[in-house]
Amino acid sequence: MSPELFALAGITLVAASINGALGYGFSSITVPLALLFLTNRVLNPALVLLEVLLNANVLWVNRDKLHVVWRRVLPMIIGLVPGVIAGTWLLAYLNPGWMKLWTYIVVLPLILIQAGGFRRPIKAEGKANLAFGGGVGVLYSVTTISGPPLALMLNNQGFVKQEFRAGLGLVRLAESSFTAVAYYFAGIYSVQSMMLIPYILPSVLIGVPIGTWIIRHMPPETFRRICMSFDAWIVGFGTSTVLRDLKVIPGPSAYLVLAAVVVVDTILMFRFFRARRVLAAARIGSAA
Repeated sequence: MSPELFALAGITLVAASINGALGYGFSSITVPLALLFLTNRVLNPALVLLEVLLNANVLWVNRDKLHVVWRRVLPMIIGLVPGVIAGTWLLAYLNPGWMKLWTYIVVLPLILIQAGGFRRPIKAEGKANLAFGGGVGVLYSVTTISGPPLALMLNNQGFVKQEFRAGLGLVRLAESSFTAVAYYFAGIYSVQSMMLIPYILPSVLIGVPIGTWIIRHMPPETFRRICMSFDAWIVGFGTSTVLRDLKVIPGPSAYLVLAAVVVVDTILMFRFFRARRVLAAARIGSAA
């Protein structure tokens, strides 16, 4: 096993554990790190096929709430179709280096917004979900990342616990299935991509049960926040590395982006845990 494939197996093990706990996170953890030594054109097809299985598992586990959420997320699923078609075309023709950079630029602020706990429910949910689905379809088919923006939208609209996971599983199963079909007709699958699957699949089979076990022994919101912090640091590092490689920001100066992300995320982490301590103290006082 080459060092790159060994690293890919380790990365996907961590990512699958997070996905098993939260219902998303596999791509948003895997892609920023794996793009340091692979291109989107090689990595995406392997991840998309595996995510069909991952998302089907999430939906099956949370199927009891499917009847509650499917009507609310249906416009989003309809919007995915043109978005996936457009994103597949972009993947076939865009420069891989610049594609990496735009992947990071799009994902990083979404992660930080989610980490900051931003919420403002949208009243015209159906129309908003239709437009949002188109954007997510483009993002997913180009990068295989959609967890952070989808989680942000569903949290913003008040989806909680099992409803959140059921809605997320349904949308992500649709987007991964649509993208898998679009990749086939666009001729994006390759032998090089398929050779990655044997190194990723064992990590998925091991990691998902680990994540399911972890979430039973940790407050879900705390675990989610720690995962978002890790995600932000990884995306910040990837952004700095690509900015340096493309000579957009030459030399070590490119890592000022990572430094800024670390500072912002540390402040958000401090605020999060301070708020939880205050809440816990208030509950103890109320019980007394």
